[in-house]
Amino acid sequence: MPLDSCSLHKVLPRILAIVAAGVAMVSLAAPARSAPLPQQASDARQWNELLLESIRRDFARPTVHARNLYHMSLATYDAWATYDATAETVLFREDHATTSPQVDLWRSEAISHACYGILKARFANSPGAPVMLPRYDALMDSLGWDRTNGSTTGNSPAAIGNRIAQNVLAYGNADNSNEANDHVNQWYVPVNQALVPDLPGNPTLVDPNRWQPLALQYYIDQSGNVVTLGYPEFLSPEWGIVSHWALSDDDVTIHERGGFRYWTYKDPGPPPSIDDALDRYRSGFEMVSIWSAHLDPADGVMIDASPASIGNAPLATSAQTPSFYDYYEGGDWGQGYATNPVTGQPYAPQMVPRGDYARVLAEFWADGPHSETPPGHWFVLLNDVADHPQFTKRIGGAGPVVNDLEWCAKAYLAMAGAMQDSAVAAWGVKGRYDYLRPISAIRYLADLGQRTDPQAPSYHPDGINLHPGYVEVVTAATTAPGQRHAHLAGNEGKVALRAWRGPAYIFDPLTDVAGVDWILAENWWPYQRPTFVTPPFAGYVSGHSTYSRAAAVVMHQLTGSPYFPGGMGEYHCPQNSFLVFEEGPSVDVVLQWASYYDASDQCSLSRIWGGIHPSVDDLPGRQMGQEIGTEAFELARKYWAGSACDSAGSLASYDLDGNGVLDECEAIGWSFCSPGVPNSSGLPATLTVLGSRTVSANQVMLGARSLPARSFGFFLASPFQGFPFTPATSQGSLCLAAFGIGAGGGVLNSGGSGTFFAPVDLTAIPTSSGSTSVLPGQTWNFQAWYRDANPAATTNLSNAVTVTFE
Repeated sequence: MPLDSCSLHKVLPRILAIVAAGVAMVSLAAPARSAPLPQQASDARQWNELLLESIRRDFARPTVHARNLYHMSLATYDAWATYDATAETVLFREDHATTSPQVDLWRSEAISHACYGILKARFANSPGAPVMLPRYDALMDSLGWDRTNGSTTGNSPAAIGNRIAQNVLAYGNADNSNEANDHVNQWYVPVNQALVPDLPGNPTLVDPNRWQPLALQYYIDQSGNVVTLGYPEFLSPEWGIVSHWALSDDDVTIHERGGFRYWTYKDPGPPPSIDDALDRYRSGFEMVSIWSAHLDPADGVMIDASPASIGNAPLATSAQTPSFYDYYEGGDWGQGYATNPVTGQPYAPQMVPRGDYARVLAEFWADGPHSETPPGHWFVLLNDVADHPQFTKRIGGAGPVVNDLEWCAKAYLAMAGAMQDSAVAAWGVKGRYDYLRPISAIRYLADLGQRTDPQAPSYHPDGINLHPGYVEVVTAATTAPGQRHAHLAGNEGKVALRAWRGPAYIFDPLTDVAGVDWILAENWWPYQRPTFVTPPFAGYVSGHSTYSRAAAVVMHQLTGSPYFPGGMGEYHCPQNSFLVFEEGPSVDVVLQWASYYDASDQCSLSRIWGGIHPSVDDLPGRQMGQEIGTEAFELARKYWAGSACDSAGSLASYDLDGNGVLDECEAIGWSFCSPGVPNSSGLPATLTVLGSRTVSANQVMLGARSLPARSFGFFLASPFQGFPFTPATSQGSLCLAAFGIGAGGGVLNSGGSGTFFAPVDLTAIPTSSGSTSVLPGQTWNFQAWYRDANPAATTNLSNAVTVTFE
């Protein structure tokens, strides 16, 4: 198979078995799939492949596409689970359990209709729509399903699938992602003016602790789309409020800035500031510039890139950061494996130039043209592991062998949940802390001068630290003929870096290599194209590190082993045809991983070698990902086992079905503006709508919990969602517009339990101008408003819930 790309989006593993010398190796090919899918690939698998291709042809928005993967995986799973007697559905509150031998055929049809409806809606305005919309039609036709059947009436598989699509799309419209406005930012404004990377230095940085946009003549995003008139705005700084999978609202902090409340799950705390007492700010960014000096295949440094020497690195704590990385030589404290943990055989060494290895890593895991973005990368990996001939589809590596349809439905739910939670958590941190990228920090520090020697030229107490051989001051002595800075003559007094020379030295990427030399720090570039430079969002925490660690955990738990099939995953990077940014590698390089964690760790390190992240962005992301992956898989497992609802915790709800259990599964609708602001109880109030969405049943109950004890309040109702704002004298956000007061009977008291309950009469629901009847097809929104003393007299509000009635 010809290899025609270098980035993960075009090269991430298609896993094929190669068993040689007692070592089973996993060979990886391009995810753009020049090879056919396995015979008898399930409908779920085929629709997932079309989603990944749709993402490659869309704008590169990792948060948005994690959401697309999550929502379509929810639909796939619910269409499978609704026919199962044990498994619980997630969004779709219908039970069609059956023992019919045709059940998988019905599931397949329902899955296809659900996915078809979601893809057509989500990618209708994508730049790839002219190509992909006909492909959606073609897949429906090839599978034998009637794509013209959009009916939602009755219980045919098509109608069930169409209702599931409606359900998921309605959920998406209320998930706080601002889909109606194409997910644009509603509050965020950068504090720093844009850096023009084509010009020297960084004269426009006002706050060296905050993110800085870049101004380019034009921009090519990570999926190869040209964006004119400069650089995109910060992608998804407000994503922390988006509906998630397994994250807990008990594990969130809220910070107000600029009139917006930033929700931060698994908050790792602030990154080091420029005045950090331990100087971690400079140390991290300086390490990025030092590792940039490794990107030269001609420097004579050779490393063993096999699992015998690389990988097997225990996850470090933040306190262990200084010892985790090899500051000057690159890499981490992983020592590799004495033998293959699966076969027991030793790994063969692979000696390659470090400059080739580092460049290959940086490009392999980068997001370039036709990328399925980091969340999609791991779906490609998940699918390819499932295709491996030595792999057996047992959930968790134990129990009965399941068919491809069940495997995909369950595996996609777990992986997509982890990717969604990674996006919500990581981008919540990015928005909250708004931390700058290396190109901004390195140029800024060097503009100030050096801070190591007060007696030397260009001293500034806030400048950059000198590292002999890597970060130095240009002097008359060092620019003398034959000296290391001779080519920088005329720039005496400026700071120089030994680093990758940048795109100015690449005229033809097919034949040119920029190499490493002494450059002025004011001209430093990450290892990227000049039309991309660095991702358009804050660095802390690393999305790659968060996504990849969470995905590795899911792969481990899902397959029952931390190791690739046979104990070796490989990707061949051929000499002088793999790299895209410049020519290379100078020799064949094979990326090799024993475990999913090794692949994740290489992904994280690649972002430092690529100049995209300092180390302070990396480890907190890995630590968050470890927790996210564990929790995401556990919640998925509970849904598979039919125990998710009763194990979700007491909800102070109302037992409408008389089963003696107060459970979350009687809830209807979806939360938005969630969570609320904590009240004097220490928790945010939580609203749940219980009962039936069927208007004719007229059985709806509003329940609010975690209220202050003996607090007065009432429920609000409105068909309109408003732009969230904090009313005068209140501490919470009002999320409804043109609302009626007193849904459920006027003023209520929370009593000693701190709860409100009130039935709502759908034939006389209050509005801003009286009352009205709810009609089938209408969407109504609810919120609780209550008094509090926190510490002075004030009011507060719960989250809001939206319900579409039928």
